[in-house]
Amino acid sequence: MEDHYRSLAALDPVLADLVEAYGRPDPFEWSDGGRTGSSRFAAMTLHIVGQQISTVVAFVIFDRIAAATGAVPTPEAVLALGAERLRECGLSRAKAGYLLDLARSQASGLIDLEDMADLGDAEAIAALTAVRGIGLWSAEMFLIHQLHRPDVLPAGDVGLRRAIGLAWELPAVPGVNEVRTRASAWSPHRTYAATLLWRSLRPVDEPFDQKARALRRAAGRAAPAEGTGDDGPHPAGL
Repeated sequence: MEDHYRSLAALDPVLADLVEAYGRPDPFEWSDGGRTGSSRFAAMTLHIVGQQISTVVAFVIFDRIAAATGAVPTPEAVLALGAERLRECGLSRAKAGYLLDLARSQASGLIDLEDMADLGDAEAIAALTAVRGIGLWSAEMFLIHQLHRPDVLPAGDVGLRRAIGLAWELPAVPGVNEVRTRASAWSPHRTYAATLLWRSLRPVDEPFDQKARALRRAAGRAAPAEGTGDDGPHPAGL
């Protein structure tokens, strides 16, 4: 991480100031409270569950699915539950269908979430987004948190765009194309740049990751099925 952040600081004085202020956050940290273990299928399940709802609620629903399957969810266990049992766990009809499609794709070999090491970033994103329910943002988060790819730029992420606008004192939140143009100079360290910018949106003494904050709030608290919590809804997933 030191080399990546040192390179970014040398590329742009604004990024250098952010490194000085916020340090070198780990872009690959996956704060799920141990729920998904080493299973990338389970991690993608959590990404899908978290679409359009708060992280607190997503954790509650994922825990119900895990309880229904008896362990960290596997493709076979999710398929065995079926749509109605998944909906009883708190999922919408659409999300239940998405999880079943993901489980079928993994079980049949159409995709192998557990072994994507030989795929380049573009190939991995194409494979992921071919599965119904996995959009570009969720695929990019999977590349960052599960595949640990160092040069991923989620240019459409609202938080990232807002952080760029604030850091460079732009008159308005930049659009996706503007973000991509500005970030082109940051390659091959764009995952680190994005993480640093997300970090800059929160106080230094507060976890910047939404899941880490949700873990603090979730202890001993019940949550409704498809509502939102204190950390707010996520547009695409976790």
